[in-house]
Amino acid sequence: AGGAAPAAAEAPTSFKVTLTAGGANKINAIKIIREILGLGLADAKAFVEGAPKVVKEGVDKPTADDLAKKIKDAGAEVKVEGS
Repeated sequence: AGGAAPAAAEAPTSFKVTLTAGGANKINAIKIIREILGLGLADAKAFVEGAPKVVKEGVDKPTADDLAKKIKDAGAEVKVEGS
């Protein structure tokens, strides 16, 4: 009756950060994506407008959480998934 994962399943060690939506203030989302990915303005704008897009993958949990916080603080929507 429980929905718990089997005890043998290991916690993920690698994570993927996905921008799911630019949010109400896309300018802030574009700024943070430029900062994180080192993109030019046009490329960052296209990235945000093309959401959902993977920002980073194969990063550890603290890095994923830090990136997610920066993106959320910019007003955008983000998802962190273990891989």
